[in-house]
Amino acid sequence: QVQLVESGGGLVQAGGSLRLSCAASGRTFSSYAMGWFRQAPGKERDLVAANSWSGSSTYYADSVKGRFTISRDNAKNTVYLQMNSLKPEDTAVYYCAAGAMGTTPRTYPYWGQGTQVTVSS
Repeated sequence: QVQLVESGGGLVQAGGSLRLSCAASGRTFSSYAMGWFRQAPGKERDLVAANSWSGSSTYYADSVKGRFTISRDNAKNTVYLQMNSLKPEDTAVYYCAAGAMGTTPRTYPYWGQGTQVTVSS
């Protein structure tokens, strides 16, 4: 069992940066792949970035490649999403999730409560 709590969301101007954090509780954090998803109003929940349990394998959606970076610190049970050059279309609720390395929500059984990111133009 893994409990996840996100933080770091907020309001930022276009071109700015934010770093999201996801703190996990549970001794098995290091055995899970971690993903960051986002969901805008009226849209599906889409994978933004994912990181394997060892950190050796990563995935980025095309829309964020070169701007977002996922990283994890297994010693601190924390995964991060550094978001640079933010655009208004990045506005969404961002969720972290733990599970198997995959691109769909169903591969991640554990979810945080979400944190709002709003990018103003």
